[in-house]
Amino acid sequence: MSASHNKQIYDVVIVGSGAGAMSAAVFAADKGQSVLVVEKTDKYGGTSALSGGGIWIPNNHYFRNKGGNDSYELAMQYLQHSTGGRVESERLKAYLDNAPEMIRYLEVNSRVSYAVAEKYPDYYQHLEGALPGGRTLDPELFDTSVLGDEVENQRKASPSTLLMGKIAWTARDAHKAMARESGWRWMLIKLMLRYKFDFKQRKKTRRDKRAGLGGSLVAALRQSMRDRNIPLWLNTDFTDFVMENDKVAGIRVTTQQGEQTIYARKGVIMGSGGFEQNQMLRDKYLAKPSRKEWSATPPNANTGAALVAGQKLGAATDLLDWCWWAPTISVPREDKARGVFAERAFPGAIVVDDNGQRFFNEAAPYLEFGDAMYRNHQASGGKSIPAWVIFDASFRFNYAMGPLMPGQIMPDSRLPKDWHNNLYWKADSLDELASSINISASGLKDTVAKMNHFAQTGVDEDFDRGGNVFDRYYGDLNIKPNPCLAPINKGPFYAMRMDAGDIGSKGGLLTDEYARVIGESGSPIKGLYAIGNCSASVMGTSYPGAGATLGPAMTFGYIAANHIASQASEADTSEQHQSVA
Repeated sequence: MSASHNKQIYDVVIVGSGAGAMSAAVFAADKGQSVLVVEKTDKYGGTSALSGGGIWIPNNHYFRNKGGNDSYELAMQYLQHSTGGRVESERLKAYLDNAPEMIRYLEVNSRVSYAVAEKYPDYYQHLEGALPGGRTLDPELFDTSVLGDEVENQRKASPSTLLMGKIAWTARDAHKAMARESGWRWMLIKLMLRYKFDFKQRKKTRRDKRAGLGGSLVAALRQSMRDRNIPLWLNTDFTDFVMENDKVAGIRVTTQQGEQTIYARKGVIMGSGGFEQNQMLRDKYLAKPSRKEWSATPPNANTGAALVAGQKLGAATDLLDWCWWAPTISVPREDKARGVFAERAFPGAIVVDDNGQRFFNEAAPYLEFGDAMYRNHQASGGKSIPAWVIFDASFRFNYAMGPLMPGQIMPDSRLPKDWHNNLYWKADSLDELASSINISASGLKDTVAKMNHFAQTGVDEDFDRGGNVFDRYYGDLNIKPNPCLAPINKGPFYAMRMDAGDIGSKGGLLTDEYARVIGESGSPIKGLYAIGNCSASVMGTSYPGAGATLGPAMTFGYIAANHIASQASEADTSEQHQSVA
């Protein structure tokens, strides 16, 4: 960096501090660029820190090294089917070409460490090219003590991603416990003992020294930035772009010291998240009803600054009416809602609308389930937002649902008193339960009777729940004949409210295969790149597999950094030729 009259100048300026932004910083620095990362809030990590941290990388070397069978052709076939022609083939090709390279580079040159989740299936098992596992990579645990005091600046993981709300584990561990695979109890005991006997850490904080899932990825990337002395400015709010000679030449920010201009010689990469925390933009673009409080993303963080500033420049946009939908549960005294990802597949829980009727396969991927909530809400005249998850005493004893740990670990007597009739409703009969949440009692009783029959036969005749390998991934393998179906017949009965939430907006600035932002004219806006949720997703309206948010964010960060470096190299070569001439 050079400074004159307090003028901040870098080669590359990156806005945001999620996985896409921080990995882009690492890639750009390794290409010899001077880099600055700015973050709006007082915590780094963005939504990535709250996530599962998985990345969807087709044709990755981890799977291949274990004898897995995947190929570029299979992955392209699957992506073309899942995106349905909504995404330009050049962008799909760029993703499939670069994603395996990107993660191989990080494995060798950074603190990031992944393992293949061999059993985690692609989400659309009915489509050609889908695999029953191997494309999702799961972060290994990361020892955050290497970060020192810097770890306090990292956004804390959501309690829903931690064992008992406090202990780090991998997605593979979580699956083993949820599916009750052989050895799951002993695994949980070991994890709890490891946490308990870390006396040095326990003296300091309740926080686990190890980070898992998204927390692991973010901590590893932050330390990789520290290894390279890449500066990260917190409390630095992007407000606009600086334009010079029809090129984005920098950004304007507001800091605690006031307004400031930061110049970027070679490019600005926007990795600043979507607009889901901006109610005005939600009202403008998304289906109704839509509340930012239903989002599982950090409050006040992703407010659409990149979208608004980009539109002022004449940037093209796409997919603005879509989010990465996920049903959510709001917990008293927590600052954001919790996504309900796995629990809907557990046997013995159903989701119903105000008519007491199911409207979709509960075990389906969360994007599809959230979309189904909206579609049914429209078709039913406003009956499924909110929806209600219903279960009985047997389910309550054996399984988790949102913040409710299994009753054998967390009985009702240990739950906070204000959760009753607020977070969960409880009654001795289905009639009473229906009355307490104001839904149709006859509809609920009919639905439960039908589900009890399905549990016996093992076939969900309405929505085929448990009918494919993805559905069964979070089912209970000990339940026969269908690991996703169990009777609902033992009182007391429970209900929890489920909102039409999200884990980020899906639409934003339209980009090309180099992650360059495209103007409405069809030409790239010089000097401007966008990755992650501030850009229109390369996955279109689909969600092909776990990690199809972070995988593209990091991959297009890699692509953007490489493109900026190649452009800079061409410019240097051109200057040399001119000086010789």
